[in-house]
Amino acid sequence: MTTPEGGHVTGTKDKNYNIIWYVESCLSNALRLETYIGDAERDGDDELAELFRKAQADSRKGAEQGKELLRKRLAD
Repeated sequence: MTTPEGGHVTGTKDKNYNIIWYVESCLSNALRLETYIGDAERDGDDELAELFRKAQADSRKGAEQGKELLRKRLAD
């Protein structure tokens, strides 16, 4: 079990770091899904490509929501 880091070591509160991690994960997922979309398209699997496009859009949306929340919290 790890000890919570309240900003003493990193200078960033856990909750802000968690949002940053979330945004990065969403964006990384969107990039990875681009590869999967291409793979599905090359295989002629439009149904799978569409599933990955939807997941990619959801990841982008999550990243935008996370960035907006982080912006608001850092402005306070």
